[in-house]
Amino acid sequence: MTTQPPSPPQLPPQIVVTAAPPAPPRGLSITSMVLALVSIVFGFTFLLPLLSLILGFVGLKKEPAGRGMAITGIVISGLILLVWVAVVAVIVVIGLAAAASAGASQPL
Repeated sequence: MTTQPPSPPQLPPQIVVTAAPPAPPRGLSITSMVLALVSIVFGFTFLLPLLSLILGFVGLKKEPAGRGMAITGIVISGLILLVWVAVVAVIVVIGLAAAASAGASQPL
C-alpha cells in the first residue's frame, strides 16, 4: 500500500480591511464659492469679493477636486468686482463733470 503524505493544514480565509481613502481637500474652493455667494448680498464691503477671488485662485491651483466650486467663486466675485469698478468710474466721471461745470459757471 502506498501512503500519501499528510495534507497541509487549512488556514481560515483572510479578511482584509482597508480604510476608505480620505476625501480630497476642497476647503479653499468651498470658501471661495460661499464668500462669492455671500458677497452678492454684502458686496458693498468690497473685501468679501476680493477675498473670494483670491481664495478661488489658490483653490484652483491647490485643490483639483474642488475645481468647479473655485471657478464659480472666481466668476461671481469677479463680476461683483467689475460692477464696483464701473460704479466707482461713474461716480468719478459725474464728480469731474460737476466740478468742471461749477468751475466754468463762476464769474471772475
